[in-house]
This record gives sequence, C-alpha cells and structure tokens, in this order.
Amino acid sequence: MGFVLTLLIIVGVVLLVSIRQVDQYERGLMFTMGRYSGLRQPGWRLAIPIFQRMRKVDIRVRTVDVPDQEAITKDNVSVKINAVIYYKVADPMKAILEVENFYYAISQLGQTLMRNVIGEMPLDEILTNRDTVSDRILRTVDEATDPWGIDVTSVELKDIILPENLKRTMAKQAEAERERRANIINSEGEVSAASNLAEAAATMAKSPGALHLRTLNSINDLSSDQSNTVVFAIPVEVLDAIKGFDMMARKMAGTSKE
Repeated sequence: MGFVLTLLIIVGVVLLVSIRQVDQYERGLMFTMGRYSGLRQPGWRLAIPIFQRMRKVDIRVRTVDVPDQEAITKDNVSVKINAVIYYKVADPMKAILEVENFYYAISQLGQTLMRNVIGEMPLDEILTNRDTVSDRILRTVDEATDPWGIDVTSVELKDIILPENLKRTMAKQAEAERERRANIINSEGEVSAASNLAEAAATMAKSPGALHLRTLNSINDLSSDQSNTVVFAIPVEVLDAIKGFDMMARKMAGTSKE
C-alpha cells in the first residue's frame, strides 16, 4: 500500500513538473531529445522532463527600433535616419530553426538595408516622399526575412537628421521662394489695379459729368477728415479751359505788338 502511494506521489509530481502553459498569443515548439517534434497550440501541454523541452514563441506584432544610421544619399549628402520596423512571426518553426536570434537579425538587417535604400535616392526625394522610402525598405526587409518565417507588416521613418549647414541653406532657399511668390502676387495685383484704373479712366472720358461727380465725391471724403491740410481738387476740364484762355491771351499780345 505504501509503495503504491509513493508511486502515485511520484507520478503526480512528474505530471506537475511536466505541465507547460501556452498562452493564446504564443505557440510552443516541442523538442524531444533535441529533435523538433511538433508545434503546440495554446493550452496546457505536457513536456516530459529531461527528454522533452518546449520553446515558446510570441506571435504578436512586435517592433524593432532601428537606431540612427548615417548614410550618403545619391547626390552625396550625408544624413542620419532612424526607423521602426513592425513585424510578426508567421512561422514559429522557421523563426527558431532557421535563425539564431530573429529579433537581433531583423535589427541588423534593417540597419543595412536602410543605408542601401537611402544611398539609391536623392535627398529631395527622401524628404518629400517619405512613404516611398518606407515602402522600399519594407519590401526589401520583408523579402529578406521571409525564409525566417517573419512577416514584416510596416516600416515607419521616425526622423531624418540633416547637417546644420544644409539646414541653413534650405532655410534661405525657402525664404527666397516665399519672397519670389510674394513679388509675383504683388505684381499681379498692380497689373490688375492698373487695368481697372485704365478702364475707369476710359469710362470717365466717355462721360464728362462722371469726372465732376468723382471730384465732388473726393471733396466730400476730405471734409470728414480731421487733418488741418486742405486740398482743392480742380477738374481737368477747368485746367484745359484756363490753358486755352492763356494761349488766346498770348496770341492777342503778339498781335498788338505787331
């Protein structure tokens, strides 16, 4: 009786020690005497001590922070760039059997391929088309990690660091561009104003009374001003009349002398 009880206790202890829990977001790789013997789904699983060993693999989406990498663009500009790689384990067996440490391997691969992609593109394209850069890095990394059972879902560029002298040059270029646009807008406004004034002058020339009404309107506007300066507006017709009288007076004076 005592032997049976002792045996039961030993069996119970062995069972307790053999139980392995695989969570929902994990998969368990079973190794029997060093050989891969199958994939275990979530739940309680048995792994016989000494003879069997279970390796758990997290299949959730994870991130790799690629540190600052200094690269030379296609137009020979030195920049620093960093990124984040989002990936998940699609095949746990390959992720364990085909590569020693897939997390470290993805980090190193991302650094190398990121420098290569930056070296194939000019600086202007990198700054204006960051999505294109991210897509190229994504395709390259995903293709390289496919034999490892890794599915790279996204690559996002965090920052592009430019040299200080290049930043100053680009700031001056942007300021010059803004001034050019402002000058163009001012010129277009002056052309439009000149066209409107020419049209108004033509209209007033066709209607003699319009100029007089405009003069009266200007005098009315000046009367409401608090300034001490008084301006007398004389219509052009009056000036023309005075000029005509002056010419007649000069002719008469010349005749009388003769």
